[in-house]
Amino acid sequence: MTTTPIRLIAGLGNPGNEYAATRHNAGFWLVDQLARGALRSESRFHGLVGKVPMGGRDIWLLEPQTFMNRSGQAVAALARFYRILPSEILVVHDELDLPPGTAKLKIGGSAGGHNGLKDISAALGTQDYWRLRIGIGHPRSLNLQQPVIDFVLHRPRADEQAPIDRAIEKCLDILPLLCEGKTEQAMHILHTPVIPPT
Repeated sequence: MTTTPIRLIAGLGNPGNEYAATRHNAGFWLVDQLARGALRSESRFHGLVGKVPMGGRDIWLLEPQTFMNRSGQAVAALARFYRILPSEILVVHDELDLPPGTAKLKIGGSAGGHNGLKDISAALGTQDYWRLRIGIGHPRSLNLQQPVIDFVLHRPRADEQAPIDRAIEKCLDILPLLCEGKTEQAMHILHTPVIPPT
């Protein structure tokens, strides 16, 4: 199955050094690795913007600098200017409902309480854009006595960071397929657990 190729990858997070290493910035972590220093501040798009070659075309990268709950302002501004359809947008974000080390790809659906997604859906006027969900775990499932807002705004423990980093690496491997429109193949690879050798 071939679907519409991705033209814009938007990683979500909060700007500023105090947030850089926090769980809520998992989307920024992935885009930073893709960009390798190629992002520049673009005030008209309310974010850091860059372009990288992938899947045989140039792909836009975006890190909104509006803080998480206004992410839609940046995503919609860039998408409108370059006439990028919602189905051509991939939003990368942290996901409480997935354990560290897991990543899932889907299109549409509710925001699941994620303020960045809520704002993007409102700004685009649809929920029908792609989401790459990077698992950070939930304080309850990790046996932590933290409120969710406190949890996402703190850095992961070392035993969480390593699997999160591995999940991001797996996401980076499948992005060229998404940019070619090979969504089913990308999903199969991403969602198939890696079985360690015995």
